[in-house]
Amino acid sequence: MGGVFQRGSFIPKDLKSVYFYRRTDLMTTRNLIIIGSGPAGYTAGLYSARADLKPLLFEGYASGGQLMTTTEVENYPGFPEGITGPKMMPLFRKQAQRFGTDMITQDVDSVDFSVHPFKVTSAGKDYFAHAVIVATGAHAKYLGLKNERRLLSKGVSACATCDGAFFKGEKLAIVGGGDTAMEEAIFLTRFAKSVTLIHRREKLRASKIMQDRVLKNDKINFYWNTVVIDCLGEKKLTGLKLKNLKTGEEREEDFGGLFVAIGHKPNTEIFKGQLETDDVGYILTKGKSTYTNIEGVFACGDAQDKVYRQAVTAAGTGCAAAIDAERWLEGQGLGEK
Repeated sequence: MGGVFQRGSFIPKDLKSVYFYRRTDLMTTRNLIIIGSGPAGYTAGLYSARADLKPLLFEGYASGGQLMTTTEVENYPGFPEGITGPKMMPLFRKQAQRFGTDMITQDVDSVDFSVHPFKVTSAGKDYFAHAVIVATGAHAKYLGLKNERRLLSKGVSACATCDGAFFKGEKLAIVGGGDTAMEEAIFLTRFAKSVTLIHRREKLRASKIMQDRVLKNDKINFYWNTVVIDCLGEKKLTGLKLKNLKTGEEREEDFGGLFVAIGHKPNTEIFKGQLETDDVGYILTKGKSTYTNIEGVFACGDAQDKVYRQAVTAAGTGCAAAIDAERWLEGQGLGEK
């Protein structure tokens, strides 16, 4: 188990009045709890376990994160032939376990960062730790169509950077009107025969510079005032059912791929009111570190990264969070072996 908490150690300045007045079973207080799996969580587990912090990692019931819905990963270093997400994540998990990361395959229901040791509640049981790493990730927003989920990774994707190379020579569609949709549309022209940007309005929300780039690209055309109402195909996507919102006309059209670019939502609801976030819910961290607004709580991966959202960057911040947590615990006289 983690080092026993000693009276007189680290006291958050704004919590002195409540700090030592919670009774806990000191033998069950961990040095570190990691909330979330995927590349960030498992890497944080690997690094902190190798530092002998004996971390406890809550994987969540959907362990492995977004990569568990990705068929092929070809852009992660060390896998020259590529690997599927469902094969890759168990390797991350096994490596973290090899060095002593304890894992519980449950969701975390709530946290209390107003007291120390911090309290984490899962399945009706309370767990305590001197430090916490948040690696809960994010999820892509989808259109909610009847066959959309069924054809996910079979022609339907929410990440052009991840999957665009699999669609060489295809006629592709992308849904969205913001900067992300514009960036992904331009990226997809590297591989696609053509890219059709489908937008429910007559005007884009994207910045002017991004609009200009897209409008000048000969490979990109637009369907204005149009929505996708279903995905077509049995074993893979073969086309889309479209509706013109002005005329009410519905039609079917062949497409080899659909990319949904209407945004992502970080899985950070349980931290609301405790950790500082931006308007969308991404956890704010200090400078280039993984420190949050609460000392002893760190954030990594897609829960705090709204820019890159790649497996390799998530793993990198998971490593950084583990190192930050180790150094912070050492500085507080905690985490003794």
